[in-house]
Amino acid sequence: MADFMDTGIGLALTIMGHGLMVIAFVMISLLFLVYGDRKIWAAVQMRRGPNVVGVFGLLQTVADALKYVVKEVIIPAGADRPVFLIAPLIAFVMPLLCWAVIPFSDRLVMADINVAVLYILAISSLEVYGVIMGGWASNSKYAFLGSLRSAAQMISYEVSIGLIIIGVILSTGSLNFGDIVAAQDGRFGFLSWYWLPHFPMVFLFFISALAETNRPPFDLPEAESELVAGYQVEYGSTPFLLFMACEYIAMFLMCALMSILFFGGWLSPVPGLPDGAIWMVGKMAVFFFLFAMVKAIVPRYRYDQLMRLGWKVFLPMSLIWVVAVAFFAQFELFGGAYARWAVGG
Repeated sequence: MADFMDTGIGLALTIMGHGLMVIAFVMISLLFLVYGDRKIWAAVQMRRGPNVVGVFGLLQTVADALKYVVKEVIIPAGADRPVFLIAPLIAFVMPLLCWAVIPFSDRLVMADINVAVLYILAISSLEVYGVIMGGWASNSKYAFLGSLRSAAQMISYEVSIGLIIIGVILSTGSLNFGDIVAAQDGRFGFLSWYWLPHFPMVFLFFISALAETNRPPFDLPEAESELVAGYQVEYGSTPFLLFMACEYIAMFLMCALMSILFFGGWLSPVPGLPDGAIWMVGKMAVFFFLFAMVKAIVPRYRYDQLMRLGWKVFLPMSLIWVVAVAFFAQFELFGGAYARWAVGG
């Protein structure tokens, strides 16, 4: 059996199996994410939320998905048909591909590559093409305006996210997610994680993640009161479902990145407790709860406020932080907290 797994066919089957496991985890999580998002929103507004289909309404998301799947796909008469159909597929597949390099433990990762950070930045940046193609192919000025808004917004906040990650890379000396988590494994438990030395950037990363994934209060590409649902306005049925699934998958990916970059990934918060994937998933659930709470309690920004925040506040702050971290790491200040590559964590 071991000899067979070393052959080309065996390796292909192994990779396929790992890929299916990752997809299954993400898609099953997606059902609970949508349910949890709606329940949290309902609780803040003092109502019940989904509670009819299944026990405690747990199957409501499944029912909604089936409703979209069985509906007829309607394509506008003036739309570019091939591009119109390809756009939601691109938007859905790109964030799903990013999960290939997300580690849930030191051994539980599909592709443990040394340039995982670059892989994430490269693949996630392609997601905007699906939005632009969808808005342009719809042959609608509202959809086109929504796609342009989304492109400008996502590119703006990708810059801030990239610079914030550079600060973590400078502290670790590696682009590998496993090395980033290992650098946070200290004798002080959660006090050894990067959230403490990189404290200001935790908030900037969280807010930038909201804007990057078009989540409230930065859901300007979908501003219903201004753009009639933006780039999604001409979509229905399964293509619309793919766009919505893309948003939640990307948001959950940001939760995973926050856990890995700043909160120790799969490491336990208390020394002596065993590390494991349960800690990683638990941290991701906490950050998703914060995403949902922001959606429920924070009013929407104006578009000019959004762009001003990204270019005039977050970009200078993240640039200054990169320079500061480089200085701290070079001279091993603060007990080597910013130079884990030098002091061994």
